[in-house]
Amino acid sequence: MCLDTSSFETVDIEDFYDPDELSKQNDFSTDLVVLTEREQILYNLFVDRMTEVSPETLTVVSDRLADLERLTRNIAHFPSLLKANSNGAFDHSTEELVDNLVKRLSEGTDRSLYLPAKATLGKGFLVAKFQFFMSLAKIAAESGFSKSQIHEFQLTSTKLMFTLMAEDVYMSLLDNVTIPLEIRQETANALIILWEHRSDQNVADMAPVLEAVWNARSRLAPAFGTMVGTSELLLLSIEMDDTWRRFIATQTGDRDVSMALEEFLFGLSYEDIQRVKAVLRDRGISAIGRHEVAAFLDREDELETTFDDADPRSFYLGYSVRRDNAKARLRMNQPGPHHTLEDHYMKFILEENKEKQQTDVDTE
Repeated sequence: MCLDTSSFETVDIEDFYDPDELSKQNDFSTDLVVLTEREQILYNLFVDRMTEVSPETLTVVSDRLADLERLTRNIAHFPSLLKANSNGAFDHSTEELVDNLVKRLSEGTDRSLYLPAKATLGKGFLVAKFQFFMSLAKIAAESGFSKSQIHEFQLTSTKLMFTLMAEDVYMSLLDNVTIPLEIRQETANALIILWEHRSDQNVADMAPVLEAVWNARSRLAPAFGTMVGTSELLLLSIEMDDTWRRFIATQTGDRDVSMALEEFLFGLSYEDIQRVKAVLRDRGISAIGRHEVAAFLDREDELETTFDDADPRSFYLGYSVRRDNAKARLRMNQPGPHHTLEDHYMKFILEENKEKQQTDVDTE
């Protein structure tokens, strides 16, 4: 199937159905769209350019977009997670779903078979959409697009990656029983909204800061210093927003936060950081470069890839490794961070939002 790219418009899932068909399906609806307004502008730009450069490539890309449309249409058949549904064995309410997420599924539980089908299918859609825009960025780089245009495609891919990562972060926060119940309920509600719309306002708050910190790592990496991260942290905080500065000012006194921040900054596990610190102390060395760190650990090739900032998948991979390591330490009661920097920062954002909501209620 090849799309009529000359008149392509933003697609809402209900546009796939006529009114009669919608009424036969119990008036279901969903806010999932194939392309947002911003993404549509980028795609139109891509179409205009590739129509001249390579119509054959455009046909293949159009087919992939059609695949996304079909997937979105299938997801739309599943009931909304934000409305009470009564369908025999599939009865549920949002309140019951929150309760399941917060109270009934303990840490270490594989939630796969407990999650709504719409949540699982929606994640597949988001992965496919991420890969779609990654492909657009690669084709754009090979087809004479400007650097700024290529960057826009890359930014879109990165935003989709952060939305994928947010789901994992929310799950980690739900596992953390040390977090107050009301914050975990807030987390569960945010997760359900993410499942419903496959977009998230908290991602908009978190993503630019974490991306800026991530990108800054490559500039800071050659000067590991004493591995305590103080000078690096000051440099990173200069151009960050107010939320990040408040996070640094109020949270880094927490040992778990500071250890998680070190892992993030240096691209090393807590255990590797301790090994390097020991070498520095034993040899009386005040500063070393990235290659020397890799040599100490006998992992030159592996550590080089941890600073591959061009591909957003490297960020997601780094988070996944740190998350799994943190969970293993928590289960085994081993020293080191039991939660990731992303977990701590998202928790901080949710707590601040809860405080603002309470302040608004008190002032009414």
